[in-house]
Amino acid sequence: MKKALITGITGQDGSYLADLLIEKGYEVHGIIRRASSFNTSRIDHLYQDPHISGVRLFLHHGDLCDSLNLTRLIDRIGPEEIYHLGAQSHVRVSYDIPENTGDITALGTIRILEALRESRVQARFYQASSSEMFGKVQAVPQTETTPFWPRSPYAVAKVYAYWATVNYRESYGMHASNGILFNHESPRRGETFVTRKITRAVARIKLGIQKDLYLGNLDAKRDWGFAKEFVEGMWRMLQQDTPDDYVLATNETHTVREFCEVAFAHVGLEWQQFVKFDARYERPAEVDLLIGDYAKAKRVLGWEPKVKFRELVQIMVDADLDAAKHEHR
Repeated sequence: MKKALITGITGQDGSYLADLLIEKGYEVHGIIRRASSFNTSRIDHLYQDPHISGVRLFLHHGDLCDSLNLTRLIDRIGPEEIYHLGAQSHVRVSYDIPENTGDITALGTIRILEALRESRVQARFYQASSSEMFGKVQAVPQTETTPFWPRSPYAVAKVYAYWATVNYRESYGMHASNGILFNHESPRRGETFVTRKITRAVARIKLGIQKDLYLGNLDAKRDWGFAKEFVEGMWRMLQQDTPDDYVLATNETHTVREFCEVAFAHVGLEWQQFVKFDARYERPAEVDLLIGDYAKAKRVLGWEPKVKFRELVQIMVDADLDAAKHEHR
C-alpha cells in the first residue's frame, strides 16, 4: 500500500485528493493545524468512517512554520508521495497579510522541501503552483514557458515556491514537479472565494434568506475548471518517471459577470437586480485575463478537463441550494 502525505488536506483540493488516493488504495496522511475546534468538514465523510479513519487515513498536527516538526513527520510516516497544497491561498487577503502569506506560502514550501531533503525518505514531491503567477500576462494563452509577472503578494509567494521546487529538483535530483493550476472550483470551495460567494448568494437569494450580493471587478477573466478533475492531474504528475512542470486548465476564459449571469439564470433570476459593486473587493493590482493551454498535460499525462464552465456553475449552485434549503428549514 503506497503512502501519501498531503499538506492542506482539509481544503478543497486536499479533500478531493484524499478521496482519489483512498479510492486508489493509498494510505493517506494529512497535516492539520492545531486549533480549539476541528476544521475537517470537507473530509468528515472519510474521517468519521471507521473503515477508513485510523486504517487508511491518518491526521497529524503540524504547521508549515515548524520545520523540525515537518522533518519528524516525513521521517516517521515515510511517504512515497508528498502533495504540498497548504498555503495562505486567498489573493485579496494576501494584500492585508503579505508577511504571513510569504511565510506560509513561500517559506513553507522551502521548509517542507528542506525537511524532505534532510530526511531519509525518497518521496516524490508535488508543488501546488498557481496561474496567478502569470499576473500581467505576457502571452495568450499561458503555457509552461510563459514568463511570470505576479500581481499580488500571494502570486509573488507562489513564484518563489515554484522556483524553489525547480531548484531542489535540479540541485538535489529530487522528483519534484509543479502543477500550474488555473482556477478550479467546486461545492467544496471556500465561501470567501468569488465563485462560491456567488453560488452561495444565488441560493440564499432564491430562498429569501439574503437580499443582495456585493462584488468587486466584474470584468476580470478567469479560466475555471472543476477541482475534482484537477486533483487527478496532480496524481498523474507524480506517476511519471521524470519530474516536470505542467499547466492544468480548460483553455476557456469567462468573466465574473458571465459567472453571475449563468448562476442566477439557473434559478430563474436576473443577476442585475441583486449584484452590487463594492470597491473593498477590488485588488490594488488586478489580473485581467487568465487562460491556460493544457496541451502538454494532455500529451504527456493523458489529462484533459471534462466539466465545462456552464456545467460547473450549475453543479455549484445546485449544491448551495441544497445547503440553503437545510439552513432555511
